[in-house]
Amino acid sequence: MSKIDNPLRDKYVQRVILLEGFANLVVLTIKAIVGFSTGSMAVLADAIHSLTDIFNNIVAWIVVRQSAMPADREHPYGHRKFETLAVFGLASLLVVLAFEIASGAVSQEEAVVESEPWALGLMIFVLVANITISSVQRYWARRLNSDLLLADASHTFSDVLITLIVIIGWQLSAMGYVWLDRLCALGVAGLVFYLAYSLFKRVIPVLVDQFAVDPVLLNKTIHSVHGVCDVVRVRSRWIGSSCAVDMIITVDSTLSTEASHKIADNIEKLIEEQFQVTDISIHIEPESSNQLAAD
Repeated sequence: MSKIDNPLRDKYVQRVILLEGFANLVVLTIKAIVGFSTGSMAVLADAIHSLTDIFNNIVAWIVVRQSAMPADREHPYGHRKFETLAVFGLASLLVVLAFEIASGAVSQEEAVVESEPWALGLMIFVLVANITISSVQRYWARRLNSDLLLADASHTFSDVLITLIVIIGWQLSAMGYVWLDRLCALGVAGLVFYLAYSLFKRVIPVLVDQFAVDPVLLNKTIHSVHGVCDVVRVRSRWIGSSCAVDMIITVDSTLSTEASHKIADNIEKLIEEQFQVTDISIHIEPESSNQLAAD
């Protein structure tokens, strides 16, 4: 499956977010109609949750536009980490959502609600719609290599689970089996916590500048290039979904500028081939000056 590169990638991400926002608006309308018609507080609460989804879509769309901006004086590495920060925000929202589900399952009071066949049919439609949205988001998240869409897909998948619990709770409450509703809700809360954990595990290393490529492997690869005397320093970091590598190497002090530049070109080519890194910065120092500094 081919991937779409910038800047076309960002336009596609924005389109997917807009389509999801429209779908969430339809879902919100259906949930509100069912909730008010049947008197189900659970369905009405789910409608309020869908309202927050629409808000998230608006924020995500703004973030993608911001992250697509080119590098400037204040952000020399570009604005891609705005996207990573948004993923962190969505993961945090999942944690809050999980707490809400768990607390609601524990403190929920018994209530008599109506169960209408047409209303149940609409909620099943909502369930299928959310599954479709989540699947489409995951497809485009992989094709566009977008952490933001992947995070949003996980969020939408949590919506599927929540809607399923709402339907079960709605029906069981009408039958008097409230304890089963609470048990299922606690199970969903645990799963949502896990989804949030997986997102945190993905974005926190980016936010704290954990290495993107193993420095030992990078060092070994650089040393394999003919003409490299030593690797003084090598670093890598994630910038959104791409990574950057910078290094300081030493070469023979008698080499010409052209020959030293050729070594740098060979290093860049090898790193691009082995690690799929295109943002590479190489600083070259003469070996003799490095030895003098050591003395």
